[in-house]
Order: sequence, then structure tokens, then C-alpha cells
Amino acid sequence: MKAITAAALALAGLLPFTPPAGAQPYPDKPIRIIVPFAPGGSTDVVIRLLAPRLTEQLGQSVVVENRPGGGAIIGMNVVARAAPDGYTLGVASLSFGANPFLHSEMPFDAERDFAPISLVALVPMVMAVNPSVPAHSVQELVALAKKNPGQINYASAGTGSSNHLATELLAYLTGSKMTHVPYKSGGEAVTSIVGGQTSVLFATIPSALQYFKAGRLRGLAVTSAQRDPTLPDIPTVAESGVPGYEVNDWQGLYAPAGTPPAVVARVHQALTAALAQPGVKEGIERVGAHPVGSTPEELSAYLKNQLATWSKVIKAANIRID
Repeated sequence: MKAITAAALALAGLLPFTPPAGAQPYPDKPIRIIVPFAPGGSTDVVIRLLAPRLTEQLGQSVVVENRPGGGAIIGMNVVARAAPDGYTLGVASLSFGANPFLHSEMPFDAERDFAPISLVALVPMVMAVNPSVPAHSVQELVALAKKNPGQINYASAGTGSSNHLATELLAYLTGSKMTHVPYKSGGEAVTSIVGGQTSVLFATIPSALQYFKAGRLRGLAVTSAQRDPTLPDIPTVAESGVPGYEVNDWQGLYAPAGTPPAVVARVHQALTAALAQPGVKEGIERVGAHPVGSTPEELSAYLKNQLATWSKVIKAANIRID
């Protein structure tokens, strides 16, 4: 019988992994995480909350670098072109699964050019309407949209944004039609619906809460698979008569393709430990996100589902950015 080597035992999880003689253990220098959005958004806040916890777990500084632009394409392209050594990581979101169908050309392939590490968090939205809209449920709004095709205006943070695509998925599944009014930011979209310039918005939950409490907006449904604990009395879109509907903006941690499996496993281990630390869940939930954590294989499967969904919806709605 062949002797069982220490390396084999390490791979089996029976011994700690020891790198070959002369090899530097990972990590031996600072790590950067590319956030492909401007500072202040939910993705940026979540990753900045996790960065010091990852620093503790990995024993090296984890630095967050914002590289906004191009609907997150610019930042993720930096990751795709980085050395596959675990020192440049990136955070993907809903746009990662939609961009291949919104743009005629992409500088990278979402599946081929990245190594999945873990799903970090899910960010559900809430379907909100201005109180002037004579609809108190999803079904009533859909009926109104079908009766008056194109006459109901809905706001978004821009073409291809999560709230734009969430509305178009509803239209795709129900055969209804509303008119898209894109704004430059989520804040402008919220202002428009509160002011009555638009009638419908799939909003982030924190951005809508104060207006629900003040009676200036009405919440019809949440986009997640289960009810949100922040809005326990508001049903999901799926349970409101649109089976199969689910949309979350999401945050997934990726490395460049070709990153050694042992490095991916080390980062995954550190992220899992960071997500489990006291106060992290509460901090993430304050920006309307829900921590998840997953295996690399689960993140890969999640992305495949996203690509399949948005390819159909974007084609049906004929949405193009270029």
C-alpha cells in the first residue's frame, strides 16, 4: 500500500496545509477588494464592514478600492485582468449577471474569467407605489397596468439597474407594460415617486421605510423569496400571485480565473469566519442586506440562474445600453 502523504492528509482536512519548501504562505502581503461602485452604496458599506474582520482572519491588511463606472464593468474588468494570486478580489452584483445581455461587447466573460469564492449577501427590494395609485396589491397594480398599457410610469436608478430589471421581470411574468423613467441615482428615483412624478418603484428597503411610516408611499410586496423581517406584514411578490418571482441585488466575492484552489479555500474560510462574528449580521442588515455565505459551487450555480433569468427578460423587453 502506498504511504499517505502529508499533502494528501491536508487536502482531506486531517492536517493543516503546509506549503512546499520555499513557497510563501498565502497571504504574505496586503489584499485589495475591488468594489465596482462609488463609495456609500450597500455593496461598499458591506465590504468595508467585512474588511477589518478579514484582516484579522488573514493576518494581512485587506483594503477596499472603489472603481466605479460602466455599470460595474470597469471594476470587475480590473479583477479579471489581475494576477490570479489571491491579492486582487472583486465584488459582483446583480449587474454581473445582466451586463452580458445589456451590452453588445464585454471585456470579460462572467463565468470563464472569474473564480467564485462565496455569495456574501442578498439585498431585497420592496415594490412601492405613490398613494395616488389606486392599487393596494400586486394583482391590482398588474390589472391596472394591463388595462392602461404604458400609462403607469415607474422609476429606476438608470437603465439596467436592479430596480429597472426587477420591474421588467414583473412585466415579463405577468404580461403587463409600464413606462420606464430612468434617473441618475436611487435617491433621485425615490424623490420622484414620493413627489408623484412617477408611480411605482422597486426601492431598497431602507430608502422606503421612512416614507411608509409617514404614509407618503405604500408598500405592496417584497422581491425576496421570503418575507423580510423589517416589513413582516408585506407579502412577497410570489405569494401575491406571481409565482416564480424573486429578485435580489446580491454581492458575491470573486477572484480572477486561475487562482489556486488552496487560495480560494483560504479566502472562503476567512469570509465565513468574518460573517459569523458578533455585530456583523446587524451591521449588514442596517443597509438592507442579509448575510448569506455559500460555497464557491453555490455561487457558481447562483450566477448561472441569474444569467438565464436576465437573458430572457432583457431580450423580451428589448433593453440595450449600447
